[in-house]
Amino acid sequence: MVSKRKFTIPNNFVIVFWIIAICALLTWFLPGGEYVKAANGTVTFNQIDNVPQTYQLFTSFFKGFEKGAGIIIFILVVGGAFWVVNSNGSIDVGIYSFLNRSKGWERFWLVRKLGVNNVIMVSIMIVFSLFGAVFGMSEETIAFAVVIIPLAISMGYDSLVGLGLVYVAAHTGFAGAMLNPFTIGIAQELSGIPLFSGIEYRFICWIILNVALIIFVLRYAHRVKKNPKISPVYQEDKFWRDRFSEEKSHVEHTTPKSAWLAYGLSLAALVAFSVAYPTTSLVIGKSTLAPMPIMPVTMALYALLCWRSLRKSVHYFILQLLGFTILYLIVGVMGYGWGIDKIAGLFFALGLLSGLAIGYKANEIVKHFMDGAKDFMSAAIIVGFAGGIIVILQDGKVVDTILHGLSSTLGAYGKIAATETIYGIITLINMIIPSGSAKAALTIPIFAPFSDIIGISRQTTVMAFQLGGGFTEMITPISGVLIGVLGVAKVPYAKWIKWVIPYIIILIIIGALLLVPTVTMNLSGFEMVPAAR
Repeated sequence: MVSKRKFTIPNNFVIVFWIIAICALLTWFLPGGEYVKAANGTVTFNQIDNVPQTYQLFTSFFKGFEKGAGIIIFILVVGGAFWVVNSNGSIDVGIYSFLNRSKGWERFWLVRKLGVNNVIMVSIMIVFSLFGAVFGMSEETIAFAVVIIPLAISMGYDSLVGLGLVYVAAHTGFAGAMLNPFTIGIAQELSGIPLFSGIEYRFICWIILNVALIIFVLRYAHRVKKNPKISPVYQEDKFWRDRFSEEKSHVEHTTPKSAWLAYGLSLAALVAFSVAYPTTSLVIGKSTLAPMPIMPVTMALYALLCWRSLRKSVHYFILQLLGFTILYLIVGVMGYGWGIDKIAGLFFALGLLSGLAIGYKANEIVKHFMDGAKDFMSAAIIVGFAGGIIVILQDGKVVDTILHGLSSTLGAYGKIAATETIYGIITLINMIIPSGSAKAALTIPIFAPFSDIIGISRQTTVMAFQLGGGFTEMITPISGVLIGVLGVAKVPYAKWIKWVIPYIIILIIIGALLLVPTVTMNLSGFEMVPAAR
Protein backbone atom coordinates (compact mmCIF):
# COMPACT_ATOMS: atom_id res chain seq x y z
CA MET A 1 0.00 0.00 0.00
CA VAL A 2 1.38 3.34 -1.05
CA SER A 3 1.45 5.77 1.85
CA LYS A 4 0.17 9.26 1.29
CA ARG A 5 2.76 11.99 1.21
CA LYS A 6 2.42 14.27 4.19
CA PHE A 7 1.82 17.90 3.28
CA THR A 8 4.62 20.17 4.39
CA ILE A 9 4.27 23.92 4.68
CA PRO A 10 6.36 25.62 1.99
CA ASN A 11 9.38 27.60 3.05
CA ASN A 12 8.91 31.38 3.10
CA PHE A 13 11.26 31.69 0.13
CA VAL A 14 9.14 29.26 -1.90
CA ILE A 15 5.95 31.21 -1.11
CA VAL A 16 7.54 34.52 -2.11
CA PHE A 17 8.89 33.06 -5.36
CA TRP A 18 5.45 31.78 -6.41
CA ILE A 19 3.86 35.14 -5.63
CA ILE A 20 6.47 36.84 -7.82
CA ALA A 21 5.73 34.32 -10.57
CA ILE A 22 1.97 35.02 -10.39
CA CYS A 23 2.60 38.77 -10.52
CA ALA A 24 4.84 38.31 -13.56
CA LEU A 25 2.05 36.32 -15.24
CA LEU A 26 -0.42 39.16 -14.54
CA THR A 27 1.77 41.60 -16.46
CA TRP A 28 1.02 39.58 -19.63
CA PHE A 29 -2.75 39.90 -19.32
CA LEU A 30 -3.46 43.20 -17.57
CA PRO A 31 -3.30 46.40 -19.66
CA GLY A 32 -0.75 48.99 -18.63
CA GLY A 33 -1.76 52.25 -17.01
CA GLU A 34 -0.50 55.18 -14.96
CA TYR A 35 -1.90 58.03 -12.90
CA VAL A 36 -0.72 61.49 -13.94
CA LYS A 37 -0.98 64.50 -11.62
CA ALA A 38 -1.60 67.81 -13.39
CA ALA A 39 -0.25 71.17 -12.26
CA ASN A 40 -3.61 72.07 -10.67
CA GLY A 41 -3.51 68.94 -8.50
CA THR A 42 -6.06 66.85 -10.44
CA VAL A 43 -5.15 63.22 -11.04
CA THR A 44 -6.08 61.40 -14.24
CA PHE A 45 -5.59 57.83 -15.35
CA ASN A 46 -3.93 57.17 -18.72
CA GLN A 47 -3.74 53.81 -20.41
CA ILE A 48 -0.27 52.87 -21.61
CA ASP A 49 1.41 49.76 -22.94
CA ASN A 50 2.10 47.07 -20.40
CA VAL A 51 5.58 45.56 -20.12
CA PRO A 52 5.28 41.77 -19.83
CA GLN A 53 7.84 40.43 -17.36
CA THR A 54 9.87 37.39 -18.39
CA TYR A 55 13.47 37.05 -17.24
CA GLN A 56 12.66 39.72 -14.62
CA LEU A 57 11.19 36.84 -12.61
CA PHE A 58 14.81 36.00 -11.77
CA THR A 59 16.18 39.55 -11.50
CA SER A 60 13.41 41.43 -9.66
CA PHE A 61 14.86 40.39 -6.31
CA PHE A 62 17.96 42.51 -7.08
CA LYS A 63 15.88 45.69 -7.08
CA GLY A 64 14.03 44.28 -4.10
CA PHE A 65 17.31 44.19 -2.20
CA GLU A 66 18.01 47.77 -3.25
CA LYS A 67 14.60 48.97 -2.06
CA GLY A 68 14.81 47.03 1.19
CA ALA A 69 18.48 47.74 1.89
CA GLY A 70 17.69 49.80 4.98
CA ILE A 71 15.59 47.10 6.66
CA ILE A 72 18.02 44.37 5.59
CA ILE A 73 21.02 46.14 7.15
CA PHE A 74 18.94 46.99 10.21
CA ILE A 75 18.05 43.31 10.76
CA LEU A 76 21.68 42.22 10.46
CA VAL A 77 22.93 44.94 12.83
CA VAL A 78 20.23 44.21 15.42
CA GLY A 79 20.94 40.48 15.19
CA GLY A 80 24.66 41.02 15.66
CA ALA A 81 24.20 43.47 18.51
CA PHE A 82 21.79 41.28 20.46
CA TRP A 83 24.06 38.27 20.05
CA VAL A 84 26.86 40.23 21.73
CA VAL A 85 24.48 41.53 24.41
CA ASN A 86 23.32 38.03 25.34
CA SER A 87 26.61 36.22 24.80
CA ASN A 88 27.08 36.11 28.59
CA GLY A 89 23.37 35.49 29.31
CA SER A 90 22.49 39.07 30.28
CA ILE A 91 19.03 39.09 28.69
CA ASP A 92 18.26 35.70 30.20
CA VAL A 93 19.34 36.94 33.62
CA GLY A 94 17.14 40.00 33.20
CA ILE A 95 14.11 37.94 32.19
CA TYR A 96 14.46 35.58 35.15
CA SER A 97 14.96 38.54 37.49
CA PHE A 98 11.83 40.21 36.09
CA LEU A 99 9.73 37.06 36.44
CA ASN A 100 10.90 36.51 40.02
CA ARG A 101 10.02 40.10 40.92
CA SER A 102 6.63 39.89 39.22
CA LYS A 103 5.65 37.08 41.58
CA GLY A 104 5.64 39.65 44.35
CA TRP A 105 2.92 41.61 42.54
CA GLU A 106 0.43 38.98 43.66
CA ARG A 107 0.21 40.69 47.05
CA PHE A 108 -1.90 43.34 45.33
CA TRP A 109 -5.55 42.25 45.26
CA LEU A 110 -6.34 43.63 41.79
CA VAL A 111 -3.24 42.12 40.19
CA ARG A 112 -3.94 38.79 41.89
CA LYS A 113 -7.52 38.91 40.62
CA LEU A 114 -6.53 39.73 37.04
CA GLY A 115 -3.45 37.50 36.99
CA VAL A 116 0.16 38.70 36.97
CA ASN A 117 0.86 37.39 33.48
CA ASN A 118 -2.29 39.04 32.14
CA VAL A 119 -1.28 42.38 33.64
CA ILE A 120 2.21 42.08 32.14
CA MET A 121 0.93 41.17 28.67
CA VAL A 122 -1.79 43.83 28.58
CA SER A 123 0.67 46.49 29.73
CA ILE A 124 3.14 45.56 27.00
CA MET A 125 0.43 45.56 24.32
CA ILE A 126 -0.92 48.97 25.34
CA VAL A 127 2.57 50.50 25.30
CA PHE A 128 3.39 49.22 21.82
CA SER A 129 -0.06 50.08 20.52
CA LEU A 130 0.49 53.65 21.70
CA PHE A 131 3.84 53.70 19.92
CA GLY A 132 2.09 52.69 16.70
CA ALA A 133 -0.72 55.19 17.23
CA VAL A 134 1.46 58.19 18.08
CA PHE A 135 4.58 57.97 15.92
CA GLY A 136 3.87 55.07 13.60
CA MET A 137 6.20 52.44 15.03
CA SER A 138 6.85 49.76 12.43
CA GLU A 139 10.44 48.76 11.62
CA GLU A 140 11.41 49.23 15.26
CA THR A 141 9.28 46.21 16.22
CA ILE A 142 11.95 43.95 14.71
CA ALA A 143 14.40 45.02 17.42
CA PHE A 144 11.83 44.80 20.23
CA ALA A 145 10.71 41.33 19.11
CA VAL A 146 14.15 39.98 19.98
CA VAL A 147 13.50 40.94 23.61
CA ILE A 148 9.75 40.31 23.95
CA ILE A 149 9.68 36.83 22.34
CA PRO A 150 12.14 35.32 24.87
CA LEU A 151 10.08 36.92 27.64
CA ALA A 152 6.91 35.29 26.30
CA ILE A 153 8.65 31.91 25.98
CA SER A 154 9.98 32.13 29.54
CA MET A 155 6.45 32.90 30.81
CA GLY A 156 5.22 29.63 29.30
CA TYR A 157 3.80 30.94 26.02
CA ASP A 158 5.11 30.78 22.43
CA SER A 159 6.65 33.08 19.85
CA LEU A 160 3.23 33.90 18.37
CA VAL A 161 2.23 35.41 21.72
CA GLY A 162 5.50 37.35 21.70
CA LEU A 163 4.72 38.71 18.24
CA GLY A 164 1.21 39.54 19.42
CA LEU A 165 2.59 41.60 22.30
CA VAL A 166 4.88 43.72 20.14
CA TYR A 167 4.34 43.46 16.36
CA VAL A 168 0.55 42.94 16.29
CA ALA A 169 0.03 45.49 19.07
CA ALA A 170 2.09 48.16 17.28
CA HIS A 171 0.30 47.60 13.97
CA THR A 172 -3.12 47.56 15.61
CA GLY A 173 -2.22 50.94 17.08
CA PHE A 174 -0.90 51.99 13.67
CA ALA A 175 -4.30 51.23 12.11
CA GLY A 176 -6.31 52.89 14.87
CA ALA A 177 -3.90 55.80 15.23
CA MET A 178 -4.74 59.23 16.59
CA LEU A 179 -1.55 61.09 15.64
CA ASN A 180 0.36 58.87 13.20
CA PRO A 181 2.14 61.33 10.88
CA PHE A 182 2.78 58.66 8.22
CA THR A 183 -0.89 57.89 7.62
CA ILE A 184 -3.23 60.47 9.15
CA GLY A 185 -0.84 63.40 8.81
CA ILE A 186 -0.04 62.86 5.13
CA ALA A 187 -3.60 61.84 4.19
CA GLN A 188 -5.18 64.89 5.86
CA GLU A 189 -2.60 67.20 4.33
CA LEU A 190 -3.34 65.79 0.87
CA SER A 191 -7.09 66.03 1.55
CA GLY A 192 -6.85 69.69 2.52
CA ILE A 193 -8.40 69.25 5.97
CA PRO A 194 -6.97 70.37 9.35
CA LEU A 195 -4.16 68.17 10.57
CA PHE A 196 -5.19 65.61 13.20
CA SER A 197 -8.76 66.81 13.26
CA GLY A 198 -11.29 64.17 14.32
CA ILE A 199 -8.94 62.90 17.04
CA GLU A 200 -11.80 62.40 19.51
CA TYR A 201 -13.51 59.69 17.47
CA ARG A 202 -10.18 58.17 16.48
CA PHE A 203 -9.32 57.75 20.16
CA ILE A 204 -12.57 55.82 20.67
CA CYS A 205 -11.70 53.63 17.67
CA TRP A 206 -8.22 53.00 19.09
CA ILE A 207 -9.73 51.79 22.37
CA ILE A 208 -12.17 49.45 20.60
CA LEU A 209 -9.41 47.94 18.42
CA ASN A 210 -7.20 47.40 21.45
CA VAL A 211 -9.98 45.59 23.28
CA ALA A 212 -10.16 43.19 20.32
CA LEU A 213 -6.35 42.84 20.38
CA ILE A 214 -6.22 42.06 24.11
CA ILE A 215 -9.04 39.50 23.93
CA PHE A 216 -7.50 37.73 20.92
CA VAL A 217 -3.97 37.49 22.33
CA LEU A 218 -4.97 36.58 25.90
CA ARG A 219 -7.40 33.85 24.79
CA TYR A 220 -4.72 32.23 22.67
CA ALA A 221 -2.07 32.71 25.37
CA HIS A 222 -4.20 30.92 27.95
CA ARG A 223 -4.71 27.95 25.63
CA VAL A 224 -0.98 27.63 24.97
CA LYS A 225 -0.19 28.00 28.67
CA LYS A 226 -2.41 25.00 29.46
CA ASN A 227 -1.00 22.85 26.67
CA PRO A 228 2.18 24.19 25.00
CA LYS A 229 2.13 21.44 22.36
CA ILE A 230 -1.02 22.83 20.72
CA SER A 231 1.05 25.79 19.54
CA PRO A 232 1.47 25.66 15.75
CA VAL A 233 5.07 26.83 16.22
CA TYR A 234 5.96 24.40 19.01
CA GLN A 235 8.74 22.83 16.93
CA GLU A 236 10.08 26.17 15.71
CA ASP A 237 10.16 27.49 19.28
CA LYS A 238 12.70 24.84 20.21
CA PHE A 239 15.31 27.45 19.27
CA TRP A 240 13.98 29.78 21.96
CA ARG A 241 13.36 27.07 24.55
CA ASP A 242 16.90 25.77 24.17
CA ARG A 243 18.20 29.18 25.21
CA PHE A 244 16.56 28.64 28.59
CA SER A 245 17.32 24.94 28.97
CA GLU A 246 20.52 25.60 30.91
CA GLU A 247 20.30 26.72 34.51
CA LYS A 248 20.82 30.49 34.63
CA SER A 249 20.33 31.04 38.35
CA HIS A 250 23.96 30.28 39.19
CA VAL A 251 25.49 32.90 36.92
CA GLU A 252 28.65 34.31 38.42
CA HIS A 253 27.85 37.95 39.15
CA THR A 254 31.11 39.80 38.61
CA THR A 255 32.05 43.22 37.29
CA PRO A 256 35.31 43.32 35.32
CA LYS A 257 37.31 46.51 35.01
CA SER A 258 36.38 46.66 31.33
CA ALA A 259 32.74 47.22 32.37
CA TRP A 260 33.75 50.36 34.26
CA LEU A 261 35.68 51.48 31.18
CA ALA A 262 32.55 51.00 29.00
CA TYR A 263 30.60 52.96 31.59
CA GLY A 264 33.09 55.83 31.54
CA LEU A 265 33.26 56.03 27.75
CA SER A 266 29.49 55.92 27.28
CA LEU A 267 28.91 58.46 30.06
CA ALA A 268 31.46 60.83 28.50
CA ALA A 269 29.64 60.57 25.17
CA LEU A 270 26.30 61.32 26.83
CA VAL A 271 27.78 64.32 28.64
CA ALA A 272 28.97 65.65 25.28
CA PHE A 273 25.53 65.12 23.75
CA SER A 274 23.92 66.85 26.72
CA VAL A 275 26.14 69.89 26.18
CA ALA A 276 25.43 69.91 22.43
CA TYR A 277 21.67 69.35 22.87
CA PRO A 278 20.69 70.90 26.24
CA THR A 279 17.00 70.95 25.28
CA THR A 280 14.87 68.73 23.08
CA SER A 281 11.42 69.34 21.60
CA LEU A 282 9.44 66.13 21.22
CA VAL A 283 7.19 65.93 18.17
CA ILE A 284 3.91 64.05 18.65
CA GLY A 285 2.21 63.92 15.28
CA LYS A 286 2.33 67.50 14.00
CA SER A 287 2.38 68.98 17.51
CA THR A 288 5.70 70.05 19.00
CA LEU A 289 6.09 70.12 22.77
CA ALA A 290 7.99 72.87 24.55
CA PRO A 291 11.78 72.32 24.75
CA MET A 292 12.78 70.15 27.70
CA PRO A 293 16.19 69.13 29.13
CA ILE A 294 15.71 65.52 28.06
CA MET A 295 19.34 64.74 27.23
CA PRO A 296 20.79 66.11 30.51
CA VAL A 297 18.10 64.36 32.57
CA THR A 298 18.56 60.99 30.85
CA MET A 299 22.34 61.38 31.15
CA ALA A 300 22.00 61.89 34.92
CA LEU A 301 19.71 58.86 35.19
CA TYR A 302 22.17 56.81 33.15
CA ALA A 303 25.05 57.84 35.40
CA LEU A 304 23.18 56.86 38.58
CA LEU A 305 21.43 53.68 37.45
CA CYS A 306 24.41 52.21 35.59
CA TRP A 307 26.69 52.95 38.54
CA ARG A 308 24.31 51.03 40.81
CA SER A 309 24.04 48.14 38.34
CA LEU A 310 27.81 47.85 38.03
CA ARG A 311 28.03 47.32 41.78
CA LYS A 312 25.86 44.21 41.28
CA SER A 313 27.30 42.66 38.09
CA VAL A 314 28.12 43.32 34.45
CA HIS A 315 24.88 41.54 33.47
CA TYR A 316 22.75 44.23 35.06
CA PHE A 317 24.91 46.96 33.52
CA ILE A 318 24.31 45.48 30.06
CA LEU A 319 20.59 45.38 30.80
CA GLN A 320 20.77 49.08 31.67
CA LEU A 321 22.56 49.68 28.37
CA LEU A 322 19.72 47.90 26.58
CA GLY A 323 17.06 49.85 28.48
CA PHE A 324 18.66 53.22 27.73
CA THR A 325 19.14 52.18 24.10
CA ILE A 326 15.37 51.76 23.84
CA LEU A 327 14.83 55.07 25.67
CA TYR A 328 17.19 56.94 23.32
CA LEU A 329 15.51 55.24 20.35
CA ILE A 330 12.20 56.82 21.40
CA VAL A 331 13.83 60.22 22.07
CA GLY A 332 15.67 60.06 18.74
CA VAL A 333 12.53 59.23 16.76
CA MET A 334 10.25 61.75 18.49
CA GLY A 335 12.79 64.48 19.17
CA TYR A 336 15.19 64.38 16.26
CA GLY A 337 13.33 62.57 13.48
CA TRP A 338 15.66 59.60 13.42
CA GLY A 339 15.37 57.16 10.57
CA ILE A 340 16.25 53.50 10.51
CA ASP A 341 19.92 54.27 9.78
CA LYS A 342 20.45 56.11 13.06
CA ILE A 343 18.50 53.46 14.97
CA ALA A 344 20.79 50.81 13.48
CA GLY A 345 23.79 52.88 14.55
CA LEU A 346 22.39 53.04 18.09
CA PHE A 347 22.16 49.24 18.29
CA PHE A 348 25.62 48.90 16.78
CA ALA A 349 26.96 51.06 19.62
CA LEU A 350 25.02 48.87 22.07
CA GLY A 351 26.81 45.78 20.74
CA LEU A 352 30.25 47.38 20.95
CA LEU A 353 29.75 48.69 24.49
CA SER A 354 28.34 45.34 25.64
CA GLY A 355 31.31 43.46 24.22
CA LEU A 356 33.73 45.89 25.86
CA ALA A 357 31.89 45.61 29.20
CA ILE A 358 32.05 41.79 29.16
CA GLY A 359 35.79 42.00 28.55
CA TYR A 360 35.97 40.74 24.98
CA LYS A 361 38.86 41.62 22.74
CA ALA A 362 38.11 43.26 19.39
CA ASN A 363 38.23 39.99 17.47
CA GLU A 364 35.90 38.33 19.97
CA ILE A 365 33.35 41.12 19.60
CA VAL A 366 33.49 40.70 15.82
CA LYS A 367 33.04 36.94 16.14
CA HIS A 368 29.94 37.23 18.34
CA PHE A 369 28.54 40.01 16.14
CA MET A 370 28.99 37.89 13.01
CA ASP A 371 27.39 34.88 14.72
CA GLY A 372 24.34 37.00 15.46
CA ALA A 373 24.19 38.46 11.96
CA LYS A 374 24.51 34.94 10.55
CA ASP A 375 21.58 33.77 12.68
CA PHE A 376 19.43 36.62 11.29
CA MET A 377 20.66 36.19 7.71
CA SER A 378 17.59 34.34 6.42
CA ALA A 379 15.33 37.05 7.87
CA ALA A 380 17.35 39.71 6.06
CA ILE A 381 17.49 37.86 2.73
CA ILE A 382 13.74 37.17 2.61
CA VAL A 383 13.09 40.92 2.86
CA GLY A 384 15.01 41.47 -0.37
CA PHE A 385 13.24 38.64 -2.16
CA ALA A 386 9.81 39.87 -1.04
CA GLY A 387 10.66 43.31 -2.41
CA GLY A 388 10.71 41.74 -5.86
CA ILE A 389 6.91 41.39 -5.78
CA ILE A 390 6.16 45.10 -6.08
CA VAL A 391 9.10 45.53 -8.47
CA ILE A 392 7.50 43.10 -10.93
CA LEU A 393 4.15 44.93 -10.77
CA GLN A 394 5.72 48.38 -11.09
CA ASP A 395 8.06 47.45 -13.95
CA GLY A 396 5.16 45.72 -15.69
CA LYS A 397 3.18 49.03 -15.51
CA VAL A 398 0.13 47.32 -13.99
CA VAL A 399 0.04 48.68 -10.41
CA ASP A 400 -1.97 51.77 -11.39
CA THR A 401 -4.20 49.62 -13.60
CA ILE A 402 -5.12 47.53 -10.57
CA LEU A 403 -5.82 50.69 -8.54
CA HIS A 404 -7.95 52.21 -11.29
CA GLY A 405 -9.94 49.03 -11.74
CA LEU A 406 -10.71 48.87 -8.03
CA SER A 407 -11.78 52.51 -7.77
CA SER A 408 -13.80 52.84 -10.99
CA THR A 409 -16.94 51.13 -9.66
CA LEU A 410 -17.66 53.55 -6.78
CA GLY A 411 -19.90 56.04 -8.54
CA ALA A 412 -23.17 54.08 -8.41
CA TYR A 413 -23.10 53.42 -4.66
CA GLY A 414 -24.81 55.23 -1.79
CA LYS A 415 -22.87 57.04 0.91
CA ILE A 416 -22.36 54.15 3.30
CA ALA A 417 -21.79 51.64 0.50
CA ALA A 418 -19.30 54.00 -1.20
CA THR A 419 -17.45 54.53 2.09
CA GLU A 420 -17.22 50.80 2.71
CA THR A 421 -16.10 50.27 -0.88
CA ILE A 422 -13.29 52.82 -0.47
CA TYR A 423 -12.35 51.00 2.73
CA GLY A 424 -12.35 47.65 0.95
CA ILE A 425 -10.30 49.01 -1.95
CA ILE A 426 -7.67 50.49 0.37
CA THR A 427 -7.58 47.21 2.27
CA LEU A 428 -6.78 45.37 -0.97
CA ILE A 429 -4.34 48.01 -2.20
CA ASN A 430 -2.47 47.67 1.09
CA MET A 431 -1.61 44.12 0.07
CA ILE A 432 0.59 45.44 -2.75
CA ILE A 433 1.56 48.87 -1.38
CA PRO A 434 2.06 48.50 2.39
CA SER A 435 3.89 51.82 2.76
CA GLY A 436 1.49 54.28 4.44
CA SER A 437 3.01 57.42 2.95
CA ALA A 438 3.30 55.97 -0.58
CA LYS A 439 -0.26 54.67 -0.44
CA ALA A 440 -1.54 58.07 0.72
CA ALA A 441 0.27 59.91 -2.05
CA LEU A 442 -1.20 57.53 -4.63
CA THR A 443 -4.80 57.10 -3.45
CA ILE A 444 -5.88 60.18 -1.49
CA PRO A 445 -5.66 62.56 -4.49
CA ILE A 446 -8.14 60.21 -6.19
CA PHE A 447 -10.55 59.45 -3.38
CA ALA A 448 -10.64 62.86 -1.62
CA PRO A 449 -12.25 64.77 -4.56
CA PHE A 450 -14.50 61.78 -5.20
CA SER A 451 -15.85 62.01 -1.63
CA ASP A 452 -17.04 65.55 -2.39
CA ILE A 453 -19.04 64.25 -5.35
CA ILE A 454 -20.85 61.50 -3.45
CA GLY A 455 -21.49 63.70 -0.39
CA ILE A 456 -19.29 62.23 2.34
CA SER A 457 -16.69 64.18 4.31
CA ARG A 458 -13.06 64.00 3.34
CA GLN A 459 -12.39 63.07 6.96
CA THR A 460 -14.45 59.92 6.41
CA THR A 461 -12.31 59.08 3.39
CA VAL A 462 -9.16 59.60 5.46
CA MET A 463 -10.61 57.31 8.15
CA ALA A 464 -11.34 54.65 5.54
CA PHE A 465 -7.77 55.04 4.29
CA GLN A 466 -6.36 54.81 7.80
CA LEU A 467 -8.22 51.63 8.77
CA GLY A 468 -7.95 49.96 5.39
CA GLY A 469 -4.26 50.73 5.21
CA GLY A 470 -3.45 49.16 8.56
CA PHE A 471 -4.98 45.75 9.03
CA THR A 472 -3.69 43.83 5.99
CA GLU A 473 -0.20 45.19 6.71
CA MET A 474 0.06 42.21 9.07
CA ILE A 475 -0.44 39.60 6.33
CA THR A 476 0.98 40.97 3.09
CA PRO A 477 4.24 39.25 2.07
CA ILE A 478 5.31 42.49 0.39
CA SER A 479 5.83 44.08 3.81
CA GLY A 480 9.53 43.96 4.59
CA VAL A 481 8.79 44.55 8.26
CA LEU A 482 6.45 41.54 8.47
CA ILE A 483 8.83 39.24 6.64
CA GLY A 484 11.71 40.55 8.72
CA VAL A 485 10.00 40.10 12.08
CA LEU A 486 8.82 36.59 11.14
CA GLY A 487 12.38 35.71 10.18
CA VAL A 488 13.70 37.01 13.49
CA ALA A 489 10.99 35.07 15.37
CA LYS A 490 11.62 31.98 13.20
CA VAL A 491 7.91 31.69 12.47
CA PRO A 492 6.98 30.31 9.00
CA TYR A 493 4.81 32.67 6.97
CA ALA A 494 2.15 30.02 6.32
CA LYS A 495 1.76 29.29 10.04
CA TRP A 496 1.62 33.01 10.78
CA ILE A 497 -1.20 33.50 8.28
CA LYS A 498 -3.19 30.62 9.74
CA TRP A 499 -2.81 32.07 13.24
CA VAL A 500 -3.40 35.76 12.53
CA ILE A 501 -6.07 35.65 9.79
CA PRO A 502 -9.04 35.25 12.22
CA TYR A 503 -7.86 38.38 14.02
CA ILE A 504 -7.47 40.27 10.72
CA ILE A 505 -11.02 39.31 9.72
CA ILE A 506 -12.30 40.55 13.09
CA LEU A 507 -10.42 43.84 12.63
CA ILE A 508 -11.77 44.33 9.10
CA ILE A 509 -15.36 43.81 10.33
CA ILE A 510 -14.82 46.18 13.26
CA GLY A 511 -13.28 48.74 10.90
CA ALA A 512 -16.30 48.56 8.60
CA LEU A 513 -18.65 49.13 11.54
CA LEU A 514 -16.57 52.03 12.88
CA LEU A 515 -16.92 53.83 9.54
CA VAL A 516 -20.73 53.89 9.69
CA PRO A 517 -20.98 56.63 12.38
CA THR A 518 -18.68 58.86 10.30
CA VAL A 519 -21.44 58.96 7.68
CA THR A 520 -24.58 58.80 9.81
CA MET A 521 -23.60 60.88 12.87
CA ASN A 522 -22.47 64.47 13.35
CA LEU A 523 -19.00 63.71 14.72
CA SER A 524 -16.46 66.39 15.58
CA GLY A 525 -14.05 66.84 12.68
CA PHE A 526 -16.17 64.82 10.24
CA GLU A 527 -18.38 67.65 9.01
CA MET A 528 -18.80 68.35 5.29
CA VAL A 529 -16.66 71.47 4.78
CA PRO A 530 -14.87 72.86 1.74
CA ALA A 531 -11.33 71.53 1.54
CA ALA A 532 -8.62 74.08 2.31
CA ARG A 533 -5.90 74.36 -0.28
